[in-house]
Amino acid sequence: MTEDEIYRTSTQYRLWSFTPETLASLRATTNAAAADGVRDAFRNLDLKTSESENVQENGAVDCLTIEEEQKIVDYYCRRTLDFVDFCEYPTNVKATAVQYLKRFYLTNSPMTYHPKEIMPTAVYLAMKSEDNFHYVKSFAEKLPNITTEDILAPEFLLTQGLRFTFDVRHPFHGLEGGFMELLAFTNGKGQGGPWIQKSPKELREDMMGIDPAPDSSTKTTTIKELVSRIQNAHGRAKEILKTSALLTDAYFLYTPSQIWLSTLFLVDEPLARFYIDTKLPATAEIKPKLLTVLRSCAEMLRSSPAAQPDKEVKKEPKRIDKKLAQCRNPQKMDLVGMNKAQKRDPDQDGNGLDENVAKKRKLEREESMKESEDLFGPALSRQND
Repeated sequence: MTEDEIYRTSTQYRLWSFTPETLASLRATTNAAAADGVRDAFRNLDLKTSESENVQENGAVDCLTIEEEQKIVDYYCRRTLDFVDFCEYPTNVKATAVQYLKRFYLTNSPMTYHPKEIMPTAVYLAMKSEDNFHYVKSFAEKLPNITTEDILAPEFLLTQGLRFTFDVRHPFHGLEGGFMELLAFTNGKGQGGPWIQKSPKELREDMMGIDPAPDSSTKTTTIKELVSRIQNAHGRAKEILKTSALLTDAYFLYTPSQIWLSTLFLVDEPLARFYIDTKLPATAEIKPKLLTVLRSCAEMLRSSPAAQPDKEVKKEPKRIDKKLAQCRNPQKMDLVGMNKAQKRDPDQDGNGLDENVAKKRKLEREESMKESEDLFGPALSRQND
């Protein structure tokens, strides 16, 4: 099987890859369903207009828009990056945690589950998925005003939102492999495709003759300068993968190989073109399409304000969070309480369960006990000696 065929069997490709249109449609559906749920919840509570700033004169709740939902999720994705960096966890934990958040909020709304409550759980689950396990107690100690229950309560909810798929294919390994190949060309050991009739040393000469890097006006004249150029491109590309690639929709719209090639395209296009030329002949029909995809992905990474938001962008989360406080679904706010209620038979009297659910379970227990008595007879009473 080719690498492409292997990737197409992954859950990331089958469940978490979209076109821009289907991604926008999914978010619109999620927003509409959550808004309806919020309005129904407020209607059931029979709240008065004066009790909520976001309840308008006609009784409708001013819910978040699709754009506002995306902005508040993006904000907590940035918070996730900062928190993981503070804890000095590996890059793969950081990248996986952010993708868990982004995946969860494709089918769940911040109006239903606040990102502030899901974020710690996403990091904790990412640590386990990426084989960087820490005890939940020691993890909770790194977060102010957070208990172990706060972290564990949404865990099953999060795994449901992830559709029980924990594997995230990142572009980091592809980046490292690609730059190892580029460095091999500088050593006169690089190999091109079977259609290339040049020796490794001739390929190195071709590499020396490519156009200058974007931040330079002169061509590289020595192998040392060429190695330095590749190392510089590697560092800048890796930084993009750790920021813009995580905070945009790149993982939903492009494959890991397309993402890392796009970062190389973004930081040093002549170097990227040389690398692609060693992989695909000029006559390959797929080559123009690939270059179009890489330009599209590179433009997304370049134009994203998520990685380095300006002052206006930083103000938006505060405004949205204030609005969110008035339009959260009141039935879904206590995740710890919900988790206790959903556990099987918290106690014999049904404490912690909804009253109707408790009555139903109590009736089921009584019927089960009656059936066992019909089969085996009543329990034997202990007689005094």
